[in-house]
Amino acid sequence: LQARRLVHIVLFSRATHQQAMSDVGLRVSCAREALRKADAVCFDVDSTVITKEGIDELAAFLGVGEQVAALTAQAMGGDVPFHEALANRLKVMQPSRQQVEQMLAQHPPSQILTPGVHAFIAALKARGKRVFLVSGGFRQMIEPVAKAVGVPASDIFANNLLFDAAGVFSRHDETEPTSRKGGKAKVVVDLKAQHDFKTVVMIGDGATDMEARDVPGGADAFIGFGGVVVREKVKAGADWFVHDFDVLLHVLD
Repeated sequence: LQARRLVHIVLFSRATHQQAMSDVGLRVSCAREALRKADAVCFDVDSTVITKEGIDELAAFLGVGEQVAALTAQAMGGDVPFHEALANRLKVMQPSRQQVEQMLAQHPPSQILTPGVHAFIAALKARGKRVFLVSGGFRQMIEPVAKAVGVPASDIFANNLLFDAAGVFSRHDETEPTSRKGGKAKVVVDLKAQHDFKTVVMIGDGATDMEARDVPGGADAFIGFGGVVVREKVKAGADWFVHDFDVLLHVLD
């Protein structure tokens, strides 16, 4: 009898802890309702849909991981404009088309999907919601991720690496909104306007994802995702902050 009571106490404690973890945020009930009635859901990719940061993985593969990490830290500190920081990192990396393809062959993105994300995206699509991937990463590396979770390439918004005829890196496409500061927010605003979406939810781990909610005409709710990395600024500012896609999946039921 005492053993049964102990089991019940442990199970109750776990349930209470899980409930508390799923109730973090500035407007949790509003975010849940927005997710239920959303016409579209936009996902960040790195450290959200996948468990890695694509640019860091590519830099490490190219043998310049430390240099690129230093430039990333500089950019996050606000010392360098976003578009310059991206260009500076690419100057160091100089990835050829062949190197990108080789890295993807050796490290398939489908193997680093965040647990639960595939089922969650499938559930969103089954309910008629559009799913978009909005990333500051590179299209060449995000297209295989999109394929793995069933999102068409046309619904990817990301930076694009440009190569010459021999596959040598030339530059990145500076016309992509995500190549500049505030780019993710602009993508969400444009999507709402173009498709006449009434409710759009943004999900991601970073401050640039949260910006999509904080501009006129932007996302109606921002759900911070901490299942890979917890960023305190995002946790403090999110409408709802979760660590697990299963929590989001249950809201749809």
